[in-house]
Amino acid sequence: MRRRELRVALVFSTLILVALAGALLLPLWLLLLAPIAWGVPHLIADLRYLVIRSGYHLRTRLWWLAGGPLLWVAGGGELVWGFVAAIVAALLARADFGRRLLAVVLLAATAAAVFSLGGAGDLVFSYFHNFLAIAFWWLWRPRTGRLHLLPLALLLAAAAFLLSPAALALSHALGGLAWSPAGAGPDHQLWRLAPGLPPELGLRLVLLFCFSQSLHYGVWLHLVPDEDRERATPPSFRASYDLLRRDLGDVGLVVAALLTLASAAWAVVDLGAANLGYFRMARFHGHLELVAGTLLLLERRR
Repeated sequence: MRRRELRVALVFSTLILVALAGALLLPLWLLLLAPIAWGVPHLIADLRYLVIRSGYHLRTRLWWLAGGPLLWVAGGGELVWGFVAAIVAALLARADFGRRLLAVVLLAATAAAVFSLGGAGDLVFSYFHNFLAIAFWWLWRPRTGRLHLLPLALLLAAAAFLLSPAALALSHALGGLAWSPAGAGPDHQLWRLAPGLPPELGLRLVLLFCFSQSLHYGVWLHLVPDEDRERATPPSFRASYDLLRRDLGDVGLVVAALLTLASAAWAVVDLGAANLGYFRMARFHGHLELVAGTLLLLERRR
C-alpha cells in the first residue's frame, strides 16, 4: 500500500490478465456492455486529467484555436480535423521551435496516412486510440524503478497471443464467440471492426480490440488517477470523492451521473443502439487525447 510502483505494477498486471480472460470468454458481450458501464466515467476521466488537472483549460488561445477542429470532429466531421487540432496544439506548445516543428511534421505525415485509408481511417484510429491510454500512463509520472516494465512485457505477450491462431482456437473451444446478444454476433463484429478481412484474421482483431478496449477503460479509471496523486498511498473513498468534486464541481458531477444513467437506461431498451449512440457521443475524445498527448510530450520536463 505504501509503494506506488509495486502497487501499480501489480494492479496493471492483474488488469491485463482479467482483460485477456474476458476477451477469450465473453468478447461479444464485453464489446457492447463495457462502453455502457465504463464509457461515460472514462470520458469524465479524460476531461479531468487531460484538460482540468493539466491546466490546459486555462490557456484561452489554445482552446480557441484547437477547440474548433475538435468540435467539428465531435459533430461528425472528417477524422483529419482531429490532426489539425493536434498540429495547432503543437504550434502553440511551450517548447523550443525544433521540437514543435518535428511534431508538426510527424502529425501531418500521420494525418496523410490516415486520410489515404479513406473510410477505414476511423477504424484504424480506434485501434490506435485504445492503446494511447497506456502511453499516457507511461508518461504521467517519472519512473524511479523498473517495476513498470513487468505489465508492459505482459501486455505485449497478451497482444501477441490474441493475434495468434491459438487465441482464436482457445476462444472457440471455450465457447466465447458463441455467447452474444441478439444481432451482435461474430458477423456483426467482423463488419464493424474488421471489414473486408478474412474471417479468421478478422476475429483475431476483434479479440484484440475487446482486450485493448477493456485496458483503455481500466487505465483511465484506475491507473492514471493513482499515478496523478501527490501522495504515494491511496486515498479513502471519501477523499477520492472530495477530489473529484473539487475538479468537476457539483454541476459536472450531476451531468456525469445523468449521462451514465441515461446510457444504462437506453441499453435496457436497446443495447445495440445505446452502444452505437455512446460511440457517436464519444467520437471527439480520441482526438482530445491526441491534442493533450502532443502537449504532454512537447512540454514534458527533461
